[in-house]
Amino acid sequence: MPISTATIKDIPALVTLINSAYRGEASKKGWTTEANLVSGELRTDAAALAEIMENPEATILKYTSDGMITGSVYLENQAAGLYLGMLTVSPTQQANGIGKKLMAASEEHAKQHSCPRIFMNVISLRQELIEWYERIGYRQTAERKPFPSDTKFGAATVPLEFIIMEKIMV
Repeated sequence: MPISTATIKDIPALVTLINSAYRGEASKKGWTTEANLVSGELRTDAAALAEIMENPEATILKYTSDGMITGSVYLENQAAGLYLGMLTVSPTQQANGIGKKLMAASEEHAKQHSCPRIFMNVISLRQELIEWYERIGYRQTAERKPFPSDTKFGAATVPLEFIIMEKIMV
């Protein structure tokens, strides 16, 4: 099974994967880059991922192919439902169905944990990403959130906000 739960030993590979998909020059090989919207080379670091993994309500699923982690997604059981974040696919592996497989595994995780809803934050300017989520059954809510002002993992280079998208699990 190429999808399994990530562990502490996976952190170095996950940090490399996530940062390569979201930030810096490597990310520009894929369509999920934020490099033109957010400064900096880091989307996350080992300490942030270790903190996530210490949370008993959180899970990081990983997709492995040929012995390498080529995809991941962060899930957290919250009162409002299952939060989904940092969906990541290696820029060189995008458009091969890995993201859809991780999303399907996330939905299965939600069902197993009796979560009636999956929700996520998406940068409002990422129209192609919003449309991709809509094609797989997610919808925009009326809720908006400000982009974080903490610059540890980069600063917005243009005005940004998040839209909240959701899928009701029936």
